Amino acid sequence: MRKFRLRSFVKVGLVGVALLAARPGEAKMQTRIVEYRHNETTLEGYLAYDDAVQGKRPGVLIVHEWTGLGAYVQKRAEMLAQMGYVAFAADIYGKGVRPQNPQEAGAQAGKYKKDVPLLRQRAQAGLQVLQQQPNVDTAKIAAIGYCFGGTAVLELARSGADVAAVVSFHGGLETPNPADAKNIKGKVLVLHGADDPAVPPDQVFAFTQEMKNANVDWQLIAYGGAVHSFTNPAAGNDNSKGAAYNERADKRSWIDMKQLFDEVLGPVSPALR
Repeated sequence: MRKFRLRSFVKVGLVGVALLAARPGEAKMQTRIVEYRHNETTLEGYLAYDDAVQGKRPGVLIVHEWTGLGAYVQKRAEMLAQMGYVAFAADIYGKGVRPQNPQEAGAQAGKYKKDVPLLRQRAQAGLQVLQQQPNVDTAKIAAIGYCFGGTAVLELARSGADVAAVVSFHGGLETPNPADAKNIKGKVLVLHGADDPAVPPDQVFAFTQEMKNANVDWQLIAYGGAVHSFTNPAAGNDNSKGAAYNERADKRSWIDMKQLFDEVLGPVSPALR
């Protein structure tokens, strides 16, 4: 495992943006861009929280799809913030590295899938930024990821990171180091499209054996009729392409995630949920 240093600093992007309508004196959503570093690479994440919640509260790390940190994962961060969590969307690729087409996305994602130690370190760097936020209860942190990000948060868990739970949405399940599952400290929830061609049945079976062998507290929920990227409306609605939005699976998977969070993170502000 390579050693790395983390120096975080905030670059003002959207500071104090009111995403919810608010009159003067009312609490409102706060978001901002956060620049931080992993070794010599500058990364650019996205922080969101609602200042209606007083004191420390649970935090949720989010890892983006293969297209990098953009509007989709930022929206998910804001949804989590509206639930009362501090949400931080990490940047695995680096500042300004935002693939513009499938070829570029595949090249970037492939770089990290071939270098799992680097992938884990980038996820850990984002986790450290979240842990450093003054309004985060560091004993109550979870991580979620979408597609490429689902793979990333599972590798974060396999690295032994201090997270209470990880949730993979239509993420890849294979790993070159299945024995590392013994390092997992929290609970694991995999939300999977039952018809996802990118994650075939043999990969699902290998993952279940990996979890069983390591005595992990895990669940895998497969949504019938769903393929890859089932949570993202930008994926379209043609299942024959292998990636498509599925509204029912999207809504059900979010509910399943919330149920796990209620169990492992405890209550946040009910009025915001």
